Amino acid sequence: MRNLRKRLIERFDSLIDMSDEPSASEKKKEEKFLSRGVAALAVKRETGCADRDAALSIIDGRDDWGIDAIAVELAAPGQGGRPHITLVQAKWSDNATAGFGQSEVDRLFRGLDYLMNLEFTRFNKRIEQHVDALDKALDSGSPKVTLLLALVTDGEVHPDIRTLLNSEVKKRNWAEEMIEWRVLDLRGLYQEILGEHADRKIELEAWVEGVGRVEHPFAAYYGTLSAADVAEWYETHDRHLFARNIRDSLDTDVNDKIRATLLQEPENFWYFSNGITLLCDRIRKKGKGAFAPGAGAGFVLEGASVVNGAQTVSAMYRAMQRNPASAGQGRVLVRIISLENCPEGFGDQVTLNTNTQNPIEERDWKSRDPIQTGLRDDFALSLGRTYVVKRGESEPAPDSGCTMTEAAIALAATHRSPDLTAKAKRDTSLLWDKSNYQEIFGKALNTAPSAQRVWRCVQLVRAVKAALAEQSENLFGRAASTASNGDLLISHVVFRSLDTEGLDEEDKDWDAELAKVPDLVERALGWLMATVDSAYGRNSQILTTMRTPERVRVVSRRVVDAMASGASAPDNADYRVEERTQGKPARSTNAVSLLVKAERIAVGTTLEFRPVTRPDRQGLSAWLAEHPDRARATWGANASKPLVWSYDGAAYAPSTLVRKMRKEAMGNNQQVQGTLYWHIPGEGSLVDLAAELRAEDELDAEQQP
Repeated sequence: MRNLRKRLIERFDSLIDMSDEPSASEKKKEEKFLSRGVAALAVKRETGCADRDAALSIIDGRDDWGIDAIAVELAAPGQGGRPHITLVQAKWSDNATAGFGQSEVDRLFRGLDYLMNLEFTRFNKRIEQHVDALDKALDSGSPKVTLLLALVTDGEVHPDIRTLLNSEVKKRNWAEEMIEWRVLDLRGLYQEILGEHADRKIELEAWVEGVGRVEHPFAAYYGTLSAADVAEWYETHDRHLFARNIRDSLDTDVNDKIRATLLQEPENFWYFSNGITLLCDRIRKKGKGAFAPGAGAGFVLEGASVVNGAQTVSAMYRAMQRNPASAGQGRVLVRIISLENCPEGFGDQVTLNTNTQNPIEERDWKSRDPIQTGLRDDFALSLGRTYVVKRGESEPAPDSGCTMTEAAIALAATHRSPDLTAKAKRDTSLLWDKSNYQEIFGKALNTAPSAQRVWRCVQLVRAVKAALAEQSENLFGRAASTASNGDLLISHVVFRSLDTEGLDEEDKDWDAELAKVPDLVERALGWLMATVDSAYGRNSQILTTMRTPERVRVVSRRVVDAMASGASAPDNADYRVEERTQGKPARSTNAVSLLVKAERIAVGTTLEFRPVTRPDRQGLSAWLAEHPDRARATWGANASKPLVWSYDGAAYAPSTLVRKMRKEAMGNNQQVQGTLYWHIPGEGSLVDLAAELRAEDELDAEQQP
């Protein structure tokens, strides 16, 4: 333990921010630092980042909701990977007995749900540096979320806690495997602190069936490995197995297909897989007897690394975890290349070239379909626009045309079946599967949509997204998540609400229909969120619901019916920063009056400013960082102007102050609910505190005779 403590101090003492613990005792401060050091070390092990970046990942403190560190890895363009979000909870123990109990589980998953629903103001100000990446990860596709429990212990997590963790993960993974949890214990922490993430020399034992040998110009072997052996490598060495790889094993739709093959038809896996390539410093034969081509042979691979096929290795491991009886029957082609007598740089050449050959995707096959070439010609002849069918071609300007992918998404969103919106949100590559593709584009040329229809559907989806982007500027939390993740379902609902008769006809006045989109989007958004909350609860994850055909089917039917009824849609007022008073006292004014009357906040209490909407975060963050006092205020004795701004010492009403701040930083003079922005750390926003008082008053009223 002394070595671990010493190394954490050496590596992170000058990097980890401890400014939020000014009055803590030296012992408490050291314990807090060591816990944060463990969290930073866990992030470094998981992502391979630098020490400074690992230290910056820390959000530990009041209002961290059980999450001590956050790391977001966005998928690199063209690699097809899912974004990867790592959430760390760390526990230090002087005697290596750090535990993880039910209360920690509950708080961690509550924090996870807040993040998934974009409720970033629930967290302390340290989360601000991660919000942009979190926004992108949650908006760009189904992310992979790893809950990493970094525990300074040489023991096991209690079976009851393991059961609880599995249960909570299962609740959120009912639609797709998005969330996983893992433990990083004392052994793993020691491996990382000793620098093994970068320099670890892995030695693998491999039994290769049907082995062959290449002797010139450089030594290499090839043959077949069992899935069980490969999975054991990954279980033992984790991501260190890919130290020389330019990509990691991050889950993608490819991994899902690999797992499905191993679980459903393992006997075909060898034929369907491209195999894996390993580099090693040296190859030693294991066992007695001379080498015999075509037979089985054992090898010891010194300094080994998988440089191509990382996704295959990871998927084999996960398939073995799920069903070892089935997945264990799988076998995979392997190439093992020794660098012992190779020129300098040859290993890098192998790594680069085995990872830069462009894979053929299902979409590429569909681009050769006569339906697609027919649409390309129809776009040019009928509309004078461009329809791009091949990957790699330049995308046309928005007014000049669209790509085949954009057309597929638009046709999925406007299809009579809402199921296709869920599939498109989950993974656009699903649209190229035969059954989905035929639903969207037809089975033959005579059933294919016209260029006119395709273009108008594309225009509709673009108009819906533009309206949502504009309306989202005033939305936060659950409503912002609904607008972001529900864009295709809202497009489906809006399309059903328009006059689409004669959509293929040239003289159809489609512009008149598109003019209705902004109002319809606002109504559809209100009904959509209210319907999801009613059907699945206010704590359900919007992201998951919008990617689940069964749920989308139920929600779509109810929202379409509500839109057709002509009833006023819910306005999501609880998730809007703008004030819509309509002659009534502003909600922020009511909240302030209630708090002052109840003397809920002691004079002199420090409050913290937290940006609420995405435009707030983009426009205010740098401005606040210039002068930290801009983000602080104290509660004063003035009933109408209770906030004393630390920046200028003047007293303000919350809404007046926030309006002033937004105007100075962003040039936005909009009237907003200032009580949403000012928080007492550990207690909540002024809105939250006022809501608690109202709830107490209602309870008292119910209890009175």
